[in-house]
Amino acid sequence: MDVLSEVLAAVRLDGAFYIDAEFTAPWCVATRYGMHVASARLPAADHIVFFHLLTEGRCSARLASSGETVEVAAGDLLLFPRDHLHILGSDLTLPPPGPAEPVVPNPAEPLTRMRFGGGGEPTRFICGYLACDRRLVRPLLESFPDMLRVSLGDVAGSGWLAELLRLGVAESEAQRPGARSLLAKLSELAFIEAARRRMDSRLAGQKGWLAGLRDPYIGRALALMHEAPSRWRRVEDLAREVALSRSAFTARFGDLIGEPPMRYLERWRLGLAARDLRGGNEAIARIAERSGYGSEAAFTHAFKREFGLPPSAWRKGADSGSTGG
Repeated sequence: MDVLSEVLAAVRLDGAFYIDAEFTAPWCVATRYGMHVASARLPAADHIVFFHLLTEGRCSARLASSGETVEVAAGDLLLFPRDHLHILGSDLTLPPPGPAEPVVPNPAEPLTRMRFGGGGEPTRFICGYLACDRRLVRPLLESFPDMLRVSLGDVAGSGWLAELLRLGVAESEAQRPGARSLLAKLSELAFIEAARRRMDSRLAGQKGWLAGLRDPYIGRALALMHEAPSRWRRVEDLAREVALSRSAFTARFGDLIGEPPMRYLERWRLGLAARDLRGGNEAIARIAERSGYGSEAAFTHAFKREFGLPPSAWRKGADSGSTGG
């Protein structure tokens, strides 16, 4: 089973490109997308993944919170899974422009053209975002660092994706029929490719959900969990299926994934239930049964512990446009 595809299929994704930028040396800007901007376009969004694709030139990028800095060149995708404030520039010692200068997009416009800098060597990039349900995509997001550089320029690998993302700019400008759906798919492609590159990187000591997918034992267990979430009630049964002792399986799973197997499975089941509650009128008792709970009362207790609201209130909040907790 392709667990990465299973998780992405369960997550409601939406996205777009919104800036076509050209900065000329010397330049420096501080930026993030921000949920306040996303809510104008996507009222139901509760998490934003923000990215830049450099199409020409090069620059430096620094996380404002940690000071971590990377060098970025044409063909690179720079991904911010938690939308942290970051600084981009040809010279990061320059003061970023103040809020009065035109560096924040207008959510009413399909695509903002941004031109800024001292008139020297140009750097061009397009910016986009992907909106998703943070609870369902949590395992994947936790496998990413706060800033991830992915090279998409190699023709043998993902040069095609860089070209498709450039196509997204033209679609954002034209706003032709079907443009929004196409843009969401292109943003999703960028995110999936970043996840695949991260999964294939095999960095020494790498842990997290993507590292777990590569592990022959934990990858198999994750596939079993996602294939039939309501089937598994005991950690012993999962351990037996992947040919490990209970203690070895629990320790290996916790070391790679960061939480016990049954806690991971419970959070996944509840995330799926929250999605189903938002998306339809199916009886809560039926959702509880499908989620592996023996009674609606047990399901309600677990759901409230995870989301801070009982299922009925969560559903009403979704109907009124709230994202819940």
